[in-house]
Amino acid sequence: LQHATLWISLYNKSVSAMARRTQKVGICGKYGTRYGATLRKLLRKVEVQQHSKYTCVFCGKDSVKRVVTGIWKCGSCDKTQSGGAFVLATPAATSVRSNISRLRKARAEN
Repeated sequence: LQHATLWISLYNKSVSAMARRTQKVGICGKYGTRYGATLRKLLRKVEVQQHSKYTCVFCGKDSVKRVVTGIWKCGSCDKTQSGGAFVLATPAATSVRSNISRLRKARAEN
């Protein structure tokens, strides 16, 4: 029993050491010391946004993932949407959408 407990504790330590490869750099650990810290920080922000899941406007689930540049697909309802290169909804697209809805509302009142 003592031998099994020792083996389990050693196994848990090795698994946690394998799972945690980088302490600070995250996804940009693959670049090592190349390209400079500032550029790697900017790239990390972009890559995290690019690989994260977004909420589907059709089914409401967090299952929209990037297929290729500008094409996003929901894994749940299988709908395909166009969006930004790295994020589903860019700030420019959001402002255009709000302006269009404001203008439609103004036209309906007149």
